[in-house]
Amino acid sequence: MCISSSTTSLHFTDASTARPRSLAMPPSHGDLQLDGEAPAAGGQGGDVAPRRVWVPGPVIVGAGPSGLATAACLKARGVPSLVLERDACVASSWRHRTYERMRLHLPRCFCELPLVPFPPGTPPYPNRDQFIAYLDAYARAFAVEPLLGARVRAAAYRAAIGFWRVTVDVASGADGGDAVTATTEFVSRWLVVATGENAEPVWPEGVEGMEVYRGAVMHTSTYKRGDEFAGKKVLVVGCGNSGMEVSLDLCNNGARASMVVRDKLHVLPRDILGISTFGLSVFLLKWLPLKCVDALFLFCSRLILGDTAKYGLQRPKIGPLQLKKSTGKTPVLDIGALRKIRDGEIKVVPSINRFTEGGVEFADGCKEDFDAVILATGYKSNVPSWLKEEEFFSQSDGFPRKAFSHSWRGKNGLYATGFTRRGLMGSSYDASRIAADIANQWTEALARNIAAHNDA
Repeated sequence: MCISSSTTSLHFTDASTARPRSLAMPPSHGDLQLDGEAPAAGGQGGDVAPRRVWVPGPVIVGAGPSGLATAACLKARGVPSLVLERDACVASSWRHRTYERMRLHLPRCFCELPLVPFPPGTPPYPNRDQFIAYLDAYARAFAVEPLLGARVRAAAYRAAIGFWRVTVDVASGADGGDAVTATTEFVSRWLVVATGENAEPVWPEGVEGMEVYRGAVMHTSTYKRGDEFAGKKVLVVGCGNSGMEVSLDLCNNGARASMVVRDKLHVLPRDILGISTFGLSVFLLKWLPLKCVDALFLFCSRLILGDTAKYGLQRPKIGPLQLKKSTGKTPVLDIGALRKIRDGEIKVVPSINRFTEGGVEFADGCKEDFDAVILATGYKSNVPSWLKEEEFFSQSDGFPRKAFSHSWRGKNGLYATGFTRRGLMGSSYDASRIAADIANQWTEALARNIAAHNDA
């Protein structure tokens, strides 16, 4: 597809039916034999050496918004890429690990990917299905067709040859599930890590008695609908944006929700005088010091939301934007949960001491029975489990060691996108810069090849 203008129009289809097809192998790639190299490591079970495939453009690991945006920006600059996705569809986290009534926290203008806006008529805060449809249409617009069911086992840079070698177990079934796999090693000059901040759910460790609890325990990644818990007592562990929204969804659908609040947190209104709080922060930070913007937001929050400490939600000593900058902890943008807490419809409870057969014992010694426990305990990066590199990515948390806005590029053709802790806007920033950097190298290499051909 040729992109001749700065933006592209999207045609929407229903998110439940739009699915990119699985690729056997992109036609531009070919088998590769590296002279002087020992045979590649054995395939599954160690019996057969994996097929080795040369990829002329970058290998992108992950077909979420970050990976799609990078592939699209590269294609707009004339650079091909191979996108690897472990699941059977693009944007699998949005499709399979979000609840059905979810809406984006931020206005659509801050959630658009590069080159393509949301279609006309999209509401200011798109819902889950609208955003999935946008991502599906985005992939089609740029003909981004990932290799699905491709789980990266390891990726390492080989200095002797100057290339990245990415070992992948590829599912033979079209669903990308537990089918018999074949192992392929992709070789490329560039590797883009686009698995993002939320690759794996985090389950709490060291909580006594969870194994004896007889109710249902699930992570928010598998929570879908509040009406499935109608009439039941449900404990939500965690009070971030996910915990607040799941508690609200439960309450709105007839469940009796309690929410564990273990730490201090900032709760801000989603909008101030009809203006997005996030958008207002972006504007104000261009003109005012961070501390001044924090003071203004806390003043407005007190006027709009009242004193949250009265409801068991203590605020940290430092402001919300300063906390976000120093720790990465995002303030909660309230969409109605605080009113339910104030009215007593969502109960705030302390941290869990231990589980019992019928429920939990809290840190204050009180015991209470619950029909289900939902863990809003967040997600983590999985990069350290497969990327054999320790200089650019931290092994402790799987994030780039460099701070934004320098976190997108490492050494030896290694890039990262979607690790900025700045949401989709950060992913778009990364994708544009990665594509420009690789395209410059691509153009220079092409010019050298043409010159060498002419000389011959």
